[in-house]
Amino acid sequence: MASTQEKATHCCIPKTNDDIKNNNKAPPPPPPPSSTKVLQNWSVALVSGSNPSEDTISKRASMATLIRPVEPISDPPATNTTTSKGISIMPRAQTSHPLDPLSAAEISVAVATVRAAGKTPEVRDSMRFIEVALVEPEKHVVALADAYFFPPFQPSLLPRTKGGPVIPSKLPPRQARLVVYNKRSNETSIWIVELSEVHAATRGGHHRGKVISSKVVPDVQPPMDAMEYAECEAVVKDFPPFREAMKKRGIEDMDLVMVDPWCVGYHSDADAPTRRLAKPLIFCRTESDCPIENGYARPVEGIHVLVDMQNMVVIEFEDRKLVPLPPADPLRNYTAGETRGGVDRSDVKPLQIIQPEGPSFRVSGNFVEWQKWNFRIGFTPREGLVIYSVAYVDGSRGRRPIAHRLSFVEMVVPYGDPNEPHYRKNAFDAGEDGLGKNAHSLKKGCDCLGYIKYFDAHFTNFTGGVETIENCVCLHEEDHGVLWKHQDWRTGLAEVRRSRRLTVSFICTVANYEYGFFWHFYQDGKIEAEVKLTGILSLGALQPGETRKYGTTIAPGLYAPVHQHFFVARMDMAVDCKPGEAFNQVVEVNLKVEEPGKNNVHNNAFYAEEELLKSELQAMRDCDPLSARHWIVRNTRNVNRTGQLTGFKLVPGSNCLPLAGSEAKFLRRATFLKHNLWVTPYSREEMHPGGEFPNQNPRVGEGLATWVKQNRSLEEADIVLWYVFGVTHVPRLEDWPVMPVERIGFMLMPHGFFNCSPAVDVPPSATDLELKDTDIATKPIQNGIIAKL
Repeated sequence: MASTQEKATHCCIPKTNDDIKNNNKAPPPPPPPSSTKVLQNWSVALVSGSNPSEDTISKRASMATLIRPVEPISDPPATNTTTSKGISIMPRAQTSHPLDPLSAAEISVAVATVRAAGKTPEVRDSMRFIEVALVEPEKHVVALADAYFFPPFQPSLLPRTKGGPVIPSKLPPRQARLVVYNKRSNETSIWIVELSEVHAATRGGHHRGKVISSKVVPDVQPPMDAMEYAECEAVVKDFPPFREAMKKRGIEDMDLVMVDPWCVGYHSDADAPTRRLAKPLIFCRTESDCPIENGYARPVEGIHVLVDMQNMVVIEFEDRKLVPLPPADPLRNYTAGETRGGVDRSDVKPLQIIQPEGPSFRVSGNFVEWQKWNFRIGFTPREGLVIYSVAYVDGSRGRRPIAHRLSFVEMVVPYGDPNEPHYRKNAFDAGEDGLGKNAHSLKKGCDCLGYIKYFDAHFTNFTGGVETIENCVCLHEEDHGVLWKHQDWRTGLAEVRRSRRLTVSFICTVANYEYGFFWHFYQDGKIEAEVKLTGILSLGALQPGETRKYGTTIAPGLYAPVHQHFFVARMDMAVDCKPGEAFNQVVEVNLKVEEPGKNNVHNNAFYAEEELLKSELQAMRDCDPLSARHWIVRNTRNVNRTGQLTGFKLVPGSNCLPLAGSEAKFLRRATFLKHNLWVTPYSREEMHPGGEFPNQNPRVGEGLATWVKQNRSLEEADIVLWYVFGVTHVPRLEDWPVMPVERIGFMLMPHGFFNCSPAVDVPPSATDLELKDTDIATKPIQNGIIAKL
């Protein structure tokens, strides 16, 4: 992950002739860790909702092209130095933090290493690269890096030792983990490749890493790839019986046809992973002048196609039922103005987001600091955005950890129509496709506003080439209304503060739907996880006069089936825990109504009742809004000023559970959907709630449901929360042709973590201060009560 746009700083420009001459000499040793250089990369998007003037456009263009991205340059070899106290110190030699995503060069080297390890030319030629991702190091390695090599440079992260600290000479080499599919043998293998610093600067794979291990994983199918989807579409369109079936429906131009391959899931032994299978959904565009013709407005039903994705051939085809194509809906398109056959509203005035002194956040590599928060940004092909090492700088108490790792690890979209083909629609968008690999470049002024820091994402394509999504992750500040306010009714004096939040986000497209994933950090110590759903409904075709109770009629001949969207957030918590400490526990809180009697003579009493979740099986919990249920992750060793244990609480938002019957086929692979909360002790191998390979997975309850059967203790542990949240979508006409954003999420809120409100020190805005200086002394108090007094 790297920056795409960089703002010039004076420190980058030689100021004298001596400086220029010195550039030709041998480079000096790198600076000690305490003098790390902070590089901030900004992009500016100020205006939303209108077309900016040509002058504004030229200014923005000149800013964007002021400095072009440069390739990272590896540091010179480190040399040991010795302090006056005799402690061996290694100046910073690593160019990548242990948690930084793999660079394009590292991915290229990892692929070349694995390919070179193939025993025969046939094996090498048949290798297809599903995923290349960082092997995240053990937590003590991260602590070591954060203590001496990279920001926040905090030696207190490490345990104290006799004789003072022993500063290491270097960090362990970085490693890459590759999921490789052999197209010839239909085998899936996992490889671990060790990389070195030289690999971070290698271009074109001229240097190879070292294979640490490789193993074949039996009886699985890895996620599908975009290249496979494109090839599958071409194969189906060229299949003569398919062309004949489309001709019966009045379609001869194959350029109008859309073939969306869907993984088959697992419904019977016919879907076993011995074959790599897809069952496409078919759609057909209408001929028009619209630049983006909405092909999802004309689903083609009655055609059954099964594709062998390994050999890329159609192995089953049947034209089962001639369902007429829906008529062209005049409201089907969503492009601007006349291109969709409509007129845009004309009363939207410009809205400018201006920060004349720049943003309040600072960025060094992938390390972010903002309003006492600090964390690292990561990215994986499967999860997309990952937030590491979340901590809050709390005055004299220093940097207080809250979470080691936050991410969205899976999502499932089951449909509620029992008819063909909709009953098979239950996509695992992370495990079958990859949220990160389906991310796209964010557009300035629309996806994000204000001063923006972008991060690129690198990943491998199916054949092993490296692809880059520019501007993939967006970091920016947002105004968020009133933070807090109070007015003294006796004096009429008021104090009010504006709230702002720091937002980190990315957006991915999976076929017809878009999903935006957001992490918001607030000045009052809250963290909000939010998913925004938009895109186009997955529709079905109706016979003339037909209606279905399992969906909503959207237009003549078109209906949208009911369905649900489920997301799983994995939160490796570390509330007030340094690396290596396992001092967290989880408490469930329910509000109880006091029974009538001597303790409740007025029948108004209620109270919060706490229950410690002592083991994994006890911690399989569901939301209960009637009791305001929430969960608190507490540190068992740290207390606040009242003697209570410090903690952070998980506050659910709107939520649901699967509405399918308990024997529904997709629940074999998604047993984790049966509860809203799961809690496990940290295990490095436990990352995916439905197992690593849910595609065509025949095993029941793999993943979370199996892990918790160990019933491990949670009374004092390194706690991992798995929060499952979902929305039930009964489509509306207003969701067509493109769905307005629907939001869903949850909060992590401090609960006894601070001694008082952490937002009390937020200063008034500049306009508030100006008003106080001019208005308080001149304006009489208008409060009627005060006048009476």
